[in-house]
Amino acid sequence: MGLLIGLMLGVGLFLLAIGGSTGSRTRTARPKRSSSTARLLMAADIRSVSARQFIAATAVGTLLTFLVVMAISSAVPVAAAFGLFAAMAPRSYLRRRAARRRALRSEAWPDAVDNLVSAVRAGLSLPEALAGLAVSGPAELREPFARFGRMYEATGSFAVCLERLAQDLADPVGDRVVDALLIAREVGGSDLGNLLRTLARFLREDARTRGEVEARQSWTVNAARVALAAPWVVLLLLASQSTTIAAYNSAAGAAVLLIGGGVSYGAYRLMRRIGQLPTDHRLVA
Repeated sequence: MGLLIGLMLGVGLFLLAIGGSTGSRTRTARPKRSSSTARLLMAADIRSVSARQFIAATAVGTLLTFLVVMAISSAVPVAAAFGLFAAMAPRSYLRRRAARRRALRSEAWPDAVDNLVSAVRAGLSLPEALAGLAVSGPAELREPFARFGRMYEATGSFAVCLERLAQDLADPVGDRVVDALLIAREVGGSDLGNLLRTLARFLREDARTRGEVEARQSWTVNAARVALAAPWVVLLLLASQSTTIAAYNSAAGAAVLLIGGGVSYGAYRLMRRIGQLPTDHRLVA
């Protein structure tokens, strides 16, 4: 009981510290590099939640999971194991959401580049062509280009708006397009149309090949995830039986859970590494 009270008190003080720091302090300088959590939230297109709020919510969810499993099983090692899973689940969700977002955008980028080429050939300036993608571009990419158009109308600085667009897109393909447009704007790239058409053709071929590979390996990956989760689901079902779960409420039981958790985590990481397809690295951090 004292342990639970201490955990609740610690999380409460943590939330108060976050609230006080965000409410009382004013930032005088913008950090050069954002945290990994902030970049992950940006990649997952979650803008209404800050990195600190995400960490605080994860801490609260971890504590609640620990308390619920502790109330069911009365075994601290079991509750700690599921609390650890609850701590890892939000970041795993963000990674999957970011991966789905990248997949949707990889399919949309060739059409966006084609629309951009058509707008430039029609005589529009580069800022007008980019802002026009908020209307004529693919639905997955309209919001960032709409924000670019509003920012360009307010500031008139094409380079600054392009830099903000690259951060907003958080996409390797977007970095390539932004770099090509910056070069064309500064040195007058006469081959911009050919460059963008070549990029669109390459992106279509890459998206088609990647889609075929992912479709073939999806059933294997899903089966591996089910096999990984099955032992822990069984453990959660056994948590309501006091006579069975009592074996884990000891040093030997904690060691079994620790070894099992390590094996599960290692197998999951190995599965992800084996099934991971090569990804492009961002040119703009």
